[in-house]
Amino acid sequence: MATTSEVVHCYDQLAARVALMAELARAKDWARLPELEAQCSALVERLKVIQPLEALDPAQFEETRRLIERIRADQDEVCGLVKPQIEQLIARMSLLSQQRSLDRAYGPPH
Repeated sequence: MATTSEVVHCYDQLAARVALMAELARAKDWARLPELEAQCSALVERLKVIQPLEALDPAQFEETRRLIERIRADQDEVCGLVKPQIEQLIARMSLLSQQRSLDRAYGPPH
């Protein structure tokens, strides 16, 4: 029986979290995304440490390649769903800033 490498395990965990992020983004459930992003960052940092130290056999290498493809596809989806929300938030913040500037210059509306 083959032993699962820590590298493959980390990529598997990363793929699961990014897939969940995509699911939450599709549902416009933004609240958990920062927590999941932090978990993904921790896994990536772990991979930076262990990946150079561990040699993968061909099956593990292929599994890792498949997981990376899945991660990239899910990341692209998350970015596509989050980017318009961020742009909308920036636009709202800009309007609020303009309103505050007008209020300071001319006083609050009556």
